[in-house]
Amino acid sequence: MTEALESWLSAPGHHLLQIDDPHYPSLLREISRPPPVLFVCGNLDALILPQLAIVGSRNASAEGAENSRSFAAHLAGTGFCITSGLAEGIDAAAHLGALHAADGRTIAVCGTGPDTVYPRRHTGLARQIVASDGAIVSEFAPGTPVSRSNFPRRNRIISGLAVGVLVVEASVRSGALITARHAMEQGREVFAIPGSIHNPVARGCHQLIREGARLVETAADIVDELGGLLAGLRSDDAPGQQSANRPPAAAGSPLSAAQPDAAHAELLVAMGCNPVAVDVLASRCGLTIGELSSMLLILELQGLVRSLTGGRYQRVNRSVE
Repeated sequence: MTEALESWLSAPGHHLLQIDDPHYPSLLREISRPPPVLFVCGNLDALILPQLAIVGSRNASAEGAENSRSFAAHLAGTGFCITSGLAEGIDAAAHLGALHAADGRTIAVCGTGPDTVYPRRHTGLARQIVASDGAIVSEFAPGTPVSRSNFPRRNRIISGLAVGVLVVEASVRSGALITARHAMEQGREVFAIPGSIHNPVARGCHQLIREGARLVETAADIVDELGGLLAGLRSDDAPGQQSANRPPAAAGSPLSAAQPDAAHAELLVAMGCNPVAVDVLASRCGLTIGELSSMLLILELQGLVRSLTGGRYQRVNRSVE
């Protein structure tokens, strides 16, 4: 054992997992080239939670970053641990979205040693992930510096840990597409959010959709596809690790398949059938713009409302009891 590794392991919350360790993630063990060891900083129990990877462009658009945050927050609220790569753009937004969810957990997989945060500006984010019962994971030993060749290797771990991968934005040469193709090879579900044909960081998502990835417009699409895995994966957890589990989404939670609660149902009635501006809705309902925006986001992610140009919204033609 090197002096750097021995020093790193002496710190609280630092772990070295060999592939036969009971804490080693079972899904990762199944891939064709599983890392023989993992260096983990944080809560080992986060590794046994059902994980959904969210990845995408470092040069994310404002809309892409917001999609990443909102999808991550609501998916974390249903019980998924959000896994990503701690990079700029979509990755960072996904981690932040998960952290903003009630009891949300997130895992960052690094292309450096576990003692090096890259980019350096995400040092605070890495600390927040660990402080919130998440984890920093790497196959590279402490002291391993930044190297371009390490990140494609890192990507197979991101997909290998997860039951599915969501690509939010990606160019046709993005590392996110490498992660998605690893996921396809590993038999994991791949989801992609479509974008404007004029947006270069949407073209990778469109390419994935042509190759068989599932087009998603709301987080509910992902929950509908993978939600059943939550209970199944939890049933396989070790008895001593049940405290780390999250219950599945309750009937009234934002992304449940249940009908909206009374306040949201009243908002849908106030919207009527035609497109309506947010300020008009605020006047009708007596709500602040902030309150209304939050409710509209939840309804949009449930697939009950769609956003239009000019800050307008319209009900989706779907029965609400």
